[in-house]
Amino acid sequence: MRTASFDEIRAGRVTDVYFQRTWQILTAKDIHKRVTVEVKAVSLPDGYSWAVLAGVEEAVEALLGLPVDMRAMSEGTLFQAGEPIFSITGDYVEFGRLETAVLGFLCQASGIATKAARCKKAAGDRQVISFGARRMHPSLAPIIERYAYMGGCDGVSVILSAEQLGIPASGTMPHALILITGDVVDAVKLFDEIVPPDVKRIALVDTFCDEKQESIRAAEALGDRLYGVRLDTPGSRRGDFLKIIEEVRWELDIRGFSHVKIFVSGGIDEEKIIELNPAVDGYGVGTAISSASVIDLAMDIVEIEGKPVAKRGKKSGVKQVLRCTQCGESRLTIEGGDYDRECSCGGAPRELLTHVIRGGKLLRPLPSVHETRDYVIEQLWREWVAGIR
Repeated sequence: MRTASFDEIRAGRVTDVYFQRTWQILTAKDIHKRVTVEVKAVSLPDGYSWAVLAGVEEAVEALLGLPVDMRAMSEGTLFQAGEPIFSITGDYVEFGRLETAVLGFLCQASGIATKAARCKKAAGDRQVISFGARRMHPSLAPIIERYAYMGGCDGVSVILSAEQLGIPASGTMPHALILITGDVVDAVKLFDEIVPPDVKRIALVDTFCDEKQESIRAAEALGDRLYGVRLDTPGSRRGDFLKIIEEVRWELDIRGFSHVKIFVSGGIDEEKIIELNPAVDGYGVGTAISSASVIDLAMDIVEIEGKPVAKRGKKSGVKQVLRCTQCGESRLTIEGGDYDRECSCGGAPRELLTHVIRGGKLLRPLPSVHETRDYVIEQLWREWVAGIR
């Protein structure tokens, strides 16, 4: 496999060459300066007003054992452009070569988690399952689906990803099963006969005929055992997709199959979710999450030997982000600054950046992926997270 090992990443082998050359110069001239670098997003994709911080655990693993201090927002925290989310303090020679890797951990993971969170927020209490494995390099599937789940997806489709997360893999049946058996009824009957009973029976209903006709036939074949139907209708055949789904719902209901849920997949993103919500019970989201835009983060020096310094266009000095526990308003301040001032709503400020590593040692256990997912979901329903933008 043409992938980098974690040892190669920690050794600085997966880095931009100019960091290696900087290390060569500084070590050759015995230049050792204690610096603080901060990571923040200058802007967010497509007018987003917030993003979800992810990738902290992997970045921490890369830094453990090095003589550095590290602060970060908790993984899963919703943040805004311009807010420092992660910082490292130490001799630049000791950690500078890891800038590329640390940003890589944070940028892609945060992009995936953010898109998953946007889809989950759009779906509300409806299920969102990560279906994007075929749109990614297979070696990356467990990483990508981990962050899709962390960002709010209710399940993932890849076997290994689900095993690593400690949850059952989610999925229905492929068109291949129906094509090989020759009919949707034959396929669902065989599925019902062979697949363990704890797996929900969900029929794929757009292979040969009209979606509502295949839905009716599948429901009549399995009766109460049919949990749902899935429409994966190609875009070229959809027409008014919401109208098709509403027809399926109508025809199932008037025949006594109101218990059968409707799931859709294929080209689904948060805008399509909002459009289809009135008639849909759950979504399989693939490319929109697995190929999500990365969050464009930058790492910049803000302090050298205790003195504030920054390149042009950047704010110098070590900073803190305070967030009101009541209304969610954020405030940027110098570390150790005016923390006691109440928000205009009367709420108290909370420091978002806390120490995670000191002197190369982890200060406390990191939260599990399940705890982080719960934290993301809890934030998504707060009033200050306006709309889905």
